[in-house]
Amino acid sequence: MELVFATHNLNKVIEVQDMLVRDIQLVGLDQLGFNQEIDEDGLDLESNALIKAMHVWGLFGKNCFADDTGLEVEALNGLPGVFSARFAGEQKNDKANIELLLEKMKDKSNRRAQFRTVICLVLDGEKYFFEGVIQGEITHEPRGNGGFGYDSVFMPAGFDITFAEMDMYTKNAISHRSIAFKKLVAHLNGLKNI
Repeated sequence: MELVFATHNLNKVIEVQDMLVRDIQLVGLDQLGFNQEIDEDGLDLESNALIKAMHVWGLFGKNCFADDTGLEVEALNGLPGVFSARFAGEQKNDKANIELLLEKMKDKSNRRAQFRTVICLVLDGEKYFFEGVIQGEITHEPRGNGGFGYDSVFMPAGFDITFAEMDMYTKNAISHRSIAFKKLVAHLNGLKNI
């Protein structure tokens, strides 16, 4: 089965493809020849995931899913949240986002945060939602060279290294995205006709 992942982020496609246990071929938007950005103007992660998945379903009529992920920092009242990718501006620059986050956190003693992923799956026109959350804290400076986004400043609970310091296998085993995608995969595995 071909399943479209409504993203241009090849890192995310590879990360999720590694978790799929059924004979499902994951295809990103670029592989479909769709190079435009899909407006993510929802006010929460669920809305953005739905908007992206329905856009692809409407254009291509293909089974698809989309995710939206936010870093929710307790001391910042849940920010950057749904604005995580554009926290420092529309250019979606990871380095600038991290710099702004650390600037806003410099005087905060409460470093608690969580990553949250919401997936919207559109399968034969039906919509399904899956969520994954991992608790952790924001480090005082970036650490590690792996991962993407805020991985270098997020240390998951129970670990003394950031996501960016972990190998992909370890990160995939515990991450918010992994939790959400395990729910998605379990759903897909339970279906008879895919």
